[in-house]
Amino acid sequence: MNQRDSWNQPTRRMLLRAGLSFGAVAASPSALAAPAGFEQWRDKFRQHALSKGITPATWDLCMARVEPDMSVFKEFDNQPEFNEETWQYINRRVSDWRIIHGKEALKKNTALFARIERDFGVERGTLLALWGVESAYGDPLVQKNHMRPIFPSLAALAWNAPRRKAYWQSELVNALRIVDKGWSTPAEMRGSWAGAMGHTQWMPEVWLNVGIDYDGDGKISPFGKPDDALGSTAKFLVDRGHYRRGEHWGYEVKATGRTMRGNRSYAAWASAGVTRANGEAFRQPDASAQMWIPVDGGPAFLLGPNFYSVRSYNPSMNYALAICHLGDRILGGGPFIQPFPGSERALTLAEVQEMQTRLTRAGFDTGGTDGRVGNDTMQAVRDFQLKAGIQPADGYGGLEVLARLRQGG
Repeated sequence: MNQRDSWNQPTRRMLLRAGLSFGAVAASPSALAAPAGFEQWRDKFRQHALSKGITPATWDLCMARVEPDMSVFKEFDNQPEFNEETWQYINRRVSDWRIIHGKEALKKNTALFARIERDFGVERGTLLALWGVESAYGDPLVQKNHMRPIFPSLAALAWNAPRRKAYWQSELVNALRIVDKGWSTPAEMRGSWAGAMGHTQWMPEVWLNVGIDYDGDGKISPFGKPDDALGSTAKFLVDRGHYRRGEHWGYEVKATGRTMRGNRSYAAWASAGVTRANGEAFRQPDASAQMWIPVDGGPAFLLGPNFYSVRSYNPSMNYALAICHLGDRILGGGPFIQPFPGSERALTLAEVQEMQTRLTRAGFDTGGTDGRVGNDTMQAVRDFQLKAGIQPADGYGGLEVLARLRQGG
């Protein structure tokens, strides 16, 4: 989508062009004094916020004493969706931990997902995967350890972002408007470095314009019970991603002979020699899809419109593939059949726990040994790789890292 040079052009898509996902969230903000020029900007921006209907009381509550979180700028270009090998990206997110806990989350919320499927037509696997990747299924430790107050973050970006400044200014006004409406408080509004909050990482604009009171408690919130967050995320996929009821996102396929291009029905693809990699039939032969091969020699996919609906939530193809594949795995599907060139299998849950335990014993703090790979574990792996001379020191905890740890480093 195009960014207009105005105060009112916010979308989650534009945020995610800046690289947001749970795996990229920094652990804590920097406590720095407001740099020169910020207070003058804040005084000027106050007049703009008041002109947009924000009350002076809300401004004073949220912004009168705020200092910009300058640590956001080192996160600005940290985009793992675009910097990792595709197989590494998939392995990190389609992990045993997320699959196991996704099944548990489904058991606890079966009625909620059935209602969402009935109301919006969005497959439960897709929403489970989004929930798992964005907030580890709403784990309160994620909120406590990896989220920060959003007003200092948005103030820094609205004041001095190197690009899309109008977008960040718009989101700051949106955040103020949420407080002005009485929907939340500055203390509750903790999120990523870029201002995304709650179970499925809502930006303020999404909260205001897409959020629904799905649990009927009289307020709209991405926090607490997951009903509002998951119901509103389904609405987002339908309204902004044009999600199609009853269609699967796509399939891993194998092709014989010349591969066609363009958007064709699954029946047409099958007539051209393209079949599902697992040998099963295409569920809806008349639905349309197009071919995508992420890496030459790796798995090939036919992608339907619902794959691109997921991509509307984050414009990375790798992100959308990870979400769609994780959703399938949670619901009982198997791993990709054709491996990516140069890839290795993902560690099992037990292997990740062993890696974390060995790293911790070696003096590299992983923040826990539960088998969930978060920022602390990735940093511990990166530090170990640097010490052990493993290149690239990319923080990917795979078979090579585990083998070196077993050898004593």
